Amino acid sequence: MPTLHAGGCSDRGPVRRTNEDALFKDEALGLLIVADGMGGHAAGEVASQLAIEAVTSFIRRTSEDQEHSWPYGIDSGLSFNANRLRTAVHLANRRVFREAENHDDYTGMGTTIVAALVADGTMSIAHVGDSRMYLAANGKLVQLTRDDSWAATVLGQGPLNGALPTEQHPMRHVLTNVLGARDNTEIHMQERKIAPREILLLCTDGLHGSLDDSAIQDLLSKQSSMERTAEALVRAALDRGCRDNVTALVATTGE
Repeated sequence: MPTLHAGGCSDRGPVRRTNEDALFKDEALGLLIVADGMGGHAAGEVASQLAIEAVTSFIRRTSEDQEHSWPYGIDSGLSFNANRLRTAVHLANRRVFREAENHDDYTGMGTTIVAALVADGTMSIAHVGDSRMYLAANGKLVQLTRDDSWAATVLGQGPLNGALPTEQHPMRHVLTNVLGARDNTEIHMQERKIAPREILLLCTDGLHGSLDDSAIQDLLSKQSSMERTAEALVRAALDRGCRDNVTALVATTGE
């Protein structure tokens, strides 16, 4: 069965006072998470950490105890592990939302999330917002997630006649879905088989907004370790002028 090897890097960038990005990796659990928080008074930093804590807590608990409740029901189209991840992200949404309700300084806070749970040769993926997951294999880079953003929604509907190009539009970075903005949220789920030596990248928009696919693919193919690959990706994004927080979590599977 493939084993997981992961390395991550996060940088606050040259402008922001705090780093509202957060990452988590646990190779034994097969769990990878990247989150990008938002909100004033350091609320973004709080939101991303709360989301990661909620997800990891549920995944750990359900890996040790087979008797547990499913407060958001069971999706019969998903495997047991995918349902674990789906429930964990729903619980994260509830935790961030309730924290914002209970603290005036946190009003309006939220976070994106992209998470993968690798078990039994299958990868379950959950995402909300515009943090992304890519897969690199056989010399090709594939974006596995689709952004919850104004730009992605418009691109999915075709070109805007007579309007500004999407990459220049003032609404291009507006998110249409995040964790914590409301009591319930839409979580995008998918599952796929995972093969040895495939490379996974989970990242925030500070990275994918600064590096195009060819640059990402080139860096993923060059480095000797997952930690160094993540560091090289973050460094390249900053060198390209990224002014946001930037985070990369890179993983691969081996025999």
